[in-house]
Amino acid sequence: MKGAEVIIKCLEKENVDIIFGYPGGAVLSLYEAIRNSNIKHVLVRHENAAALSASGYARAKDAVGVCIATSGPGATNLITGIATAYMDSIPLVAITGQVSTTVIGKDVFQEVDITGATEPFTKHNYLVKDAKELPRIIKEAFYIANTGRKGPVLIDVPVDVQNQIIKFSYPREVNIPGYKPVIEGHAGQIKRALRALKNSKRPLILAGGGVISSKATKELKVFAEKFKIPVVHTLMGVGALTVDSPSYVGMIGFHGNSYSKKIINEADLLIVIGARITNRSNANYNFKNKKIIHMDIDPAEIGKNIETTIPVVGDAKTILKQFMENSFQLKIDEWINEINIIKNSCKETHYEYKYVNPKKVLQVISKLVEEDTILTADVGQNQIWAAHNFDMKGRRKYFTSGGLGTMGYSVPAGIGAKLAAPEKRVISVVGDGAIQMHLGELATLSENNLSNIIILFNNSRLGMVRELQDNHIGKGKYCGIEFGIKPDFVKISEAYGMWSKRVDSNEEFEEVFKEAMGSNRPCLIECIVDPKFSTL
Repeated sequence: MKGAEVIIKCLEKENVDIIFGYPGGAVLSLYEAIRNSNIKHVLVRHENAAALSASGYARAKDAVGVCIATSGPGATNLITGIATAYMDSIPLVAITGQVSTTVIGKDVFQEVDITGATEPFTKHNYLVKDAKELPRIIKEAFYIANTGRKGPVLIDVPVDVQNQIIKFSYPREVNIPGYKPVIEGHAGQIKRALRALKNSKRPLILAGGGVISSKATKELKVFAEKFKIPVVHTLMGVGALTVDSPSYVGMIGFHGNSYSKKIINEADLLIVIGARITNRSNANYNFKNKKIIHMDIDPAEIGKNIETTIPVVGDAKTILKQFMENSFQLKIDEWINEINIIKNSCKETHYEYKYVNPKKVLQVISKLVEEDTILTADVGQNQIWAAHNFDMKGRRKYFTSGGLGTMGYSVPAGIGAKLAAPEKRVISVVGDGAIQMHLGELATLSENNLSNIIILFNNSRLGMVRELQDNHIGKGKYCGIEFGIKPDFVKISEAYGMWSKRVDSNEEFEEVFKEAMGSNRPCLIECIVDPKFSTL
């Protein structure tokens, strides 16, 4: 069997049913093997979209996403999508073609050191020099990507390795010396954490994306409600606890709820679960006057950004179950009342703007869509509007690029999500800046007959950058944020075979959205937004 055929046979053994990719000269044998397999290939219009679609697929399917690109620029175009998956701990296997092993290092046509280039933001990567190693490497790659702190793995396969003939045998088990992720929390640390919780008067849980990736949302809800501990979350933690839970408080961070900073500052114990607490989450909060229990499967994250009192290494789902083996009552009614007072004293300021109010649009969507809907949000103002105004209840999911902040994320991620979960409704919100980074993926959407609905907020500029320039440079001191050419997105999307409409008032939106929901076609609704409309 050819090395290329071995790769596809290995993917089949790993239950891969869809690959996102873009062909080229260094992957011809691989694509011939795909043609003769039962795996569906989704032809994207840019390799970056292949990685982002594979990421959306992985999150919706709770499986490893797979993407393929040719050597040289094909491989380098994957880089942003791979880094996006790395920052948000999404399991991904990227397969790239490479020039023949006999000419590696000679700067031949479309040669690039992709393993060296991606080393800082992959969990691991491989340059395959012997086809006999392919079954072991692919087995390891899937295992590494989907265990411990999940993330991307890259496999670079030279042309001659793809064409090498070997006898196929797929390993049943993986044994990687030095890679043994800790799942259970240390019993001694659990006892210390429980002691700190018992002595606390103002405890607070801070939930991050690790709660979702470890499938611990049910355990978090039971734990928080059992001990009546209030819960805040990061941007990546949207959906870690449903908004209808009595323990739910809100989102923290630079674009969090206005009251979250005061609540964190007033807490005497912070239980951080699966969150890095980076600068976007920190927002100059006071973490020094309190005990901090930090649970994370990646020991490198504990204490990296905030000083930790009690570290607990392990899987969030497992650790929360260990916590719930204990039972006691906390006397924190006064603290809960204090939180309610703080929340009620920080009411949102309402301004009058022309055209469509994005917050109301997302509230309408939240009211009308099913409780297993997947919403993919891009980067910029739309990301924050969605995080605050799309109610996370039932089995709804919110996907965004939290760590890297990758513009152009939502449309390809929505494509991957819909292919992973065709029975679910997928909504993608995006700004007029981000959609122009992946306009070609509208073709991928139509070509695959996906009934995704794209909500395009068009303010003719980079709205988030405008706000940053206002805050950090000075009011009105803008540079490079306004689009001189304003394309007709409705005509463009119709040219790609989509159902499309433009709305410029809140009253119009609901009826148009209902029409889109019933169309069973890929849809785009362009919402004209006042350029002055702010994030919060």
